[in-house]
Amino acid sequence: MNIIIAGDGEVGFYLAKSLTELGHNLTVVDPNSDLLKRLESESDLMTQVGDATSPEVLENAGVEQCDLFLAVLHEESINLMACILAKKLKAKKTVARISNVELLASRHKQMLQELGVDEMVCPERIAAKEITNLLSNTVATEFFDFSGGLLTMNLIRLDENSSVVGMTVREISQANKSLQVRIVAVLRNGETIIPHSDFVPRAGDMVYIISRPNQMEDVKRVVGKSDFAIKNVMIAGGGRIGRFTAMTQEPKMRVTLVDEDRQRCEELSSVLNKTLIINGDATDMDLMKEEGISSADAFVAVTDSSETNILTCLHAKRLGVRRTIALVENTGFITLSQDVGIDTIINKKLITASYIARLIVKGDAVRSKWLSGTNAELIEFRVHKHSPAATRPIGDLHIPDGATVGGIVRGNTTVFPMRETQLEVDDCVVMFMFPHVVDSVARLFE
Repeated sequence: MNIIIAGDGEVGFYLAKSLTELGHNLTVVDPNSDLLKRLESESDLMTQVGDATSPEVLENAGVEQCDLFLAVLHEESINLMACILAKKLKAKKTVARISNVELLASRHKQMLQELGVDEMVCPERIAAKEITNLLSNTVATEFFDFSGGLLTMNLIRLDENSSVVGMTVREISQANKSLQVRIVAVLRNGETIIPHSDFVPRAGDMVYIISRPNQMEDVKRVVGKSDFAIKNVMIAGGGRIGRFTAMTQEPKMRVTLVDEDRQRCEELSSVLNKTLIINGDATDMDLMKEEGISSADAFVAVTDSSETNILTCLHAKRLGVRRTIALVENTGFITLSQDVGIDTIINKKLITASYIARLIVKGDAVRSKWLSGTNAELIEFRVHKHSPAATRPIGDLHIPDGATVGGIVRGNTTVFPMRETQLEVDDCVVMFMFPHVVDSVARLFE
């Protein structure tokens, strides 16, 4: 696929590197020539210096042969204009990164689609939704649902007291025959493993589990985890993610939001009715103690600084806060953050990549999720009448090493796969995959 990315920072560059590794032809448009030279030296792609809202720049980047045009600059208006121009210049599909969630309303989406903006992604809104899910599910450190919630993916850290530690995957299944779950992957010491039946989980492993939502209580029992109610949350950072999170949580629990920008605090006070807003520095531990961080059930750090978010979460953990969530934009910090005890990492690059992944695979991808701390992804495919996978048992599909079936949604029911399970037309199949096998797997669902 020929892809053009218009970006002005880390999100665009991260997408460019990731999509190049998947074998796509990439051209990056950016006004900063020095950054483009660095990107060219690190990846096998083309670059074009210039403004993405210039028709001449877009033509020089090859927009007429473009299958997918991605505008992911920080400035929403530039992204929308760039997509409109790219579409008029014959780009097949366009995606704009936005920050104004009002544009996602049906009537606004339709208007922008008519102008040439095919898809819009708001990473901050998705991040706030993920945080909301994680505040209601205190066992998982990462959470994602498929097919309207009929299947869920939970990332759970195993403790010493977990009954599954020291047992093989086969033994776990035999001991819990009524529990239909699938362990699709294990993250251990920075390595991602697709476990076979003789694999033995260890304490400290991060385990990716796919299950039905109504079986989560049984999952918790088996892995030795217990949920707790969050009634008091403190948020550091009043940007879009912090604001969205506070708006969704203030009707349910006590919310305190800390931000050092006085003007922003005044703006927040006009839209947040029940949230206690503190104008101050979240790294000032005396201030945070004074404002009650020790009594918070959860601490969410979403400032513009990854370092501040990591540091404040560690302080919160030391003061007894049971649930910590940090926005970490430097992907190199993700594994480190997990290792030092931060419960959950949110990353806007991965959020944007997850949204875009379903647009670039060959099969009919319904939903996708790039996983934190690993280069693997989960993609939900729909089986069509002429798909190679249709009406064939899973064992006959020759699924390559580096991929596994996580679960199947059939109508309003779920099926946990075995070799003899036959896929039917309109099934939605959740696949866990490494990048090098995505194309091979996607061809099964074309």
